Amino acid sequence: MGEMNRRDAVRALGVIPVAALFTWTDTNIINVSRAMVERRASGTKQFAPQFFTAHEYETVRVLVDLVLPRDARSGSATDAGVPEFMDFMMMDNPSNQTPMRGGLSWLDTECRERFGKPFIECDEQARTAVLDDIAWPAKAPAELSHGVAFFNSFRDLTATGFWSSKMGVEDLRYMGNTAVPEWKGCPEEQLRRLGVQYE
Repeated sequence: MGEMNRRDAVRALGVIPVAALFTWTDTNIINVSRAMVERRASGTKQFAPQFFTAHEYETVRVLVDLVLPRDARSGSATDAGVPEFMDFMMMDNPSNQTPMRGGLSWLDTECRERFGKPFIECDEQARTAVLDDIAWPAKAPAELSHGVAFFNSFRDLTATGFWSSKMGVEDLRYMGNTAVPEWKGCPEEQLRRLGVQYE
């Protein structure tokens, strides 16, 4: 994936799901959010995944941070607790477990075939090469269709986890229901940027 503004691209993907490999409902997300809040409130520092193996969990941690890296505005997907979110999601909705485990296995197999080692042991250039081949569905070779389906769903789940976290909400700069005592129109600087003006 290029250095195009990834955060904006993934934010858009979070609004419109790209692939339906993983499925979840609002209830799943609410359940997971409650479980994460309860775990944090209990004072437990170290997270022990219930679904992912140690290798899978490390792969998830690397992959979510490639999807949403730390930038000047906010932390990475891992900083926001997305790997924990994903583990809770897999436990809350077991129908997603096989696609997730299969996708992570596909990623390791693809890297072993190309570079002789699993994804997390590959260098940045090798990881980027594989992800570039599966990140853009319209450009991806047909023989990589399984990887494309997995990565698009994984990217969507990463976005869901990030923008439903406290850090993600802060990243969006969402202010909630804020009373506006007087509407003064669009700010002048935005009007100039858009090349429009009030008559």
